[in-house]
Amino acid sequence: MLEVYVFTYSNNYNFMAKSILLIEDNDEIRDNTSEMLELAGYEVYTASNGKLGVEKALETKPNLVICDIMMPVMDGYGVLQIFMHNPELSVIPFIFLTAKTERADIRKGMEMGADDYLTKPFSEAELLSAVESRLRRNENLKKNTVSSEDFESFWDEAKADTDLQNLTIDRKVFHYKKKQIIYSEGNEAHKLYFIKKGKVKTYQSNADGKEFITGIFCTGDFFAYIPILEDSSYTDSAETLEECEIITVPKNDFLTVLHKKQSVAQKFIKMLAGSVAEKEKFLVGMAYNSLRKRIADTLVTLYRKYKQEQPTDTGIQISRDNLASVVGTATESLIRTLSDFKQEGYIEINEGKIVIKDEKKLANLKY
Repeated sequence: MLEVYVFTYSNNYNFMAKSILLIEDNDEIRDNTSEMLELAGYEVYTASNGKLGVEKALETKPNLVICDIMMPVMDGYGVLQIFMHNPELSVIPFIFLTAKTERADIRKGMEMGADDYLTKPFSEAELLSAVESRLRRNENLKKNTVSSEDFESFWDEAKADTDLQNLTIDRKVFHYKKKQIIYSEGNEAHKLYFIKKGKVKTYQSNADGKEFITGIFCTGDFFAYIPILEDSSYTDSAETLEECEIITVPKNDFLTVLHKKQSVAQKFIKMLAGSVAEKEKFLVGMAYNSLRKRIADTLVTLYRKYKQEQPTDTGIQISRDNLASVVGTATESLIRTLSDFKQEGYIEINEGKIVIKDEKKLANLKY
């Protein structure tokens, strides 16, 4: 029986024109698997051993790799080790094929970064399902967001390592009402949060009680992980913008997984890097852009974020006070600018919801 170890991060996704590198020394398996993938619409590159596979990966930068373990010249473990140490390759989803079924091989694959496995011989449907789910999950990682199903799979995969079998993870779903405080600035950071449904704002308050919103998070977002990584208190407060369903992960459980599971650590490094880059861009805009430009950029950012959660609903439901707090201006100034944007045809306002009419022009607004 062959097994397939799957690396990275889900379903019903259009992967036409996605490229896959198949590294397999058995001619029959390589030809049959390649044919199945090509018939499904993927662009397939092949290599007959690990060394050629690494060279082909560096040349083509595929969207996913399927690699056998037992091969001449360089085995699959060697290929994976090179991938893990190369920044250009380490982010590529990696499906690991092996003819061995011993638990020790599964264990070794997990320790090297494997997140799942699939036994072979497999059907065409099983192969394509595995490929599709890993490509979609990788797209979610790039967006710094995961679905509720991905969250379940994410923690199940993290616990798959034998050393983590006894890990106790708080998976209870907590229900929050609108405008309910989740945690307050200065509290000890002892939990990581995942939004199963709803929206949350994080904010800081000055001595006069004036709020400055530091982030808005939607369904599929993690938040409050930075103070846990820094072993510090919460640097802001969190409050729901609407009714929410939130899953909490205890600090010690999260850190245990992070330290022992390389793929999980990589995920949060990406999230952290994305968060830092986003905040740096925001601060530069705050310092140099006009008020109109700042409001336009904020609307576009919120529009794209909300659209990920509800593709068919292009409206932004947010109070004017909260929106002004995100931009860093007075509510009155924000309302005047929104009125100008409406007259200029950039937006519409329906029952308090802001609907973007021309995203491209709004995003390219110069002043």
